[in-house]
Amino acid sequence: MPKCLLVPLLLFVAASSTQAAGEFYCCPDPASGRRICGDTLPEQCRGRAYRVLDSGGNIVKEVGPPMTAEQKIELAAENRRKKQLEEAARELRRRDQALLDTYATPQDIDLAQRKAEADVNLAMRDTQGRIDAAVNKRKKFEQEAEFYKKKAMPPELAKELRALDHEIKVQQELMDVKKHDFAAIKAKYDADRKRYFELTGRSPAPAPTGGAAPATPDRR
Repeated sequence: MPKCLLVPLLLFVAASSTQAAGEFYCCPDPASGRRICGDTLPEQCRGRAYRVLDSGGNIVKEVGPPMTAEQKIELAAENRRKKQLEEAARELRRRDQALLDTYATPQDIDLAQRKAEADVNLAMRDTQGRIDAAVNKRKKFEQEAEFYKKKAMPPELAKELRALDHEIKVQQELMDVKKHDFAAIKAKYDADRKRYFELTGRSPAPAPTGGAAPATPDRR
């Protein structure tokens, strides 16, 4: 065959093969209900559900109709929910790894708890000492104030009593904070211990019995 005829023939065969291997877009005609197809998306299919078929008529993929405004809102909400769940899962994995990196054994948890509780107990004893000192000092001024029941109390004495009342109130509020801190420490290490056993599969041992807050009676 002459070369001048061979080249056009090869181009024709190649074009035919490309078209045969191409994809087709099909959807029901909204007017007649009949299926209409094209090698590009037919105008009648725009804004509607359609299918992509290969040259053998097999479904390659299905494309749904455009979402309504309500569906878009629901999808956005669902995506936000999934993102929040993923972030929560990542944060949990991070905390779990930090827990395992911090404590090599259950005894490490017990040791850390005892140290934290000891620090708070020391602060509570110091606070109670300041309360006791202020109360004792106030008693002395109260005795002095007994002489002024029927006459005006000296301004300096009244000022000292008010200052001591304020000091006692502040220190008692600080004591309440320290008691709350002690309870929070116990809750934290109880949770750490429980999660540690869940992650490692070890059997939990009895919790330490020495972690009790000292009694701090009101001595006023």
